[in-house]
Amino acid sequence: MDTMVKDRTEKALAAHGAGATAPKHVMLSVVIPAYNEERGIQGAVERVRTALAAQPFDWDVIVVNDGSTDGTLAAAQASGARVVDSAVNNGYGSALKLGIAAGSSDYVAIIDADGTYPAEELPKMLKLAQGADMVVGDRGAAMQNVPLARRPAKWILNGLANYLAQRKIPDLNSGLRIFRRDALTPFIPLLPSGFSFTTTITMCMLSSNMRVAYVPISYGRRIGTSKVRPRDFFNFVLLVLRVIMLFNPLRIFLPLGAILFALGIAKTIYDFFLMNLSESAIFALLAALLIWSLGLIADMISRLHLRP
Repeated sequence: MDTMVKDRTEKALAAHGAGATAPKHVMLSVVIPAYNEERGIQGAVERVRTALAAQPFDWDVIVVNDGSTDGTLAAAQASGARVVDSAVNNGYGSALKLGIAAGSSDYVAIIDADGTYPAEELPKMLKLAQGADMVVGDRGAAMQNVPLARRPAKWILNGLANYLAQRKIPDLNSGLRIFRRDALTPFIPLLPSGFSFTTTITMCMLSSNMRVAYVPISYGRRIGTSKVRPRDFFNFVLLVLRVIMLFNPLRIFLPLGAILFALGIAKTIYDFFLMNLSESAIFALLAALLIWSLGLIADMISRLHLRP
């Protein structure tokens, strides 16, 4: 875990007494990040408890209050869950990191506090997690409750991610997941503090050829208002590109170089008939060779960096 997140985690836990004693080791920790979710947090905790009450293993629920300005903290404390309180709103991903670090478990589940995800799917997902590194709740292609204004951006982002990951991703940024803790931990330093947490961990695991399973789930209408803003789409795209640059940079450099090489060849043939080789044709061919060379260097650095 990176030093900054570790420091924030220790301060938050110590400030609220959660760090006084080591948490009990359980099989599953369910982390619920909450920012201004006073209307939904108690119901979210209760649904998780109801879903896991009859299970023959130990579990706990950790709510992370991410600097809420409403009554979220009091509602979370009243729910009986373990509460980690951050005085500052650091973002969805930061809250998840705090919650993950606060627990001691073999598996980690994440679920939103807004009532959109079905907690009753957790037992089934945990069974699948016995043979996978990450199990994701798949909301389906339609995701009927996602606002129409956000669907074009999601379509573009999903298409880019599918191409770069070289496989069909049923649900790129679902907020209902279960991880094997030892599979998740190595990626923690790479994960962002914002809403791109789920997108990034998906790309990290798929690009590392880890075992990822998807479970169809229903997706409800949220309680309260969404915290995602239009500008977050561009952050998602940038993070997808960054992750692929880390794990498989040739997926970016090879096609980009191929486009320039094809343009250079086409311009060269055109210039041949005019008996006048232009600078633009030479520039396109040289640019293609340069980009391919940079791609090979990036790929070599990536392999050295990720070598076990």
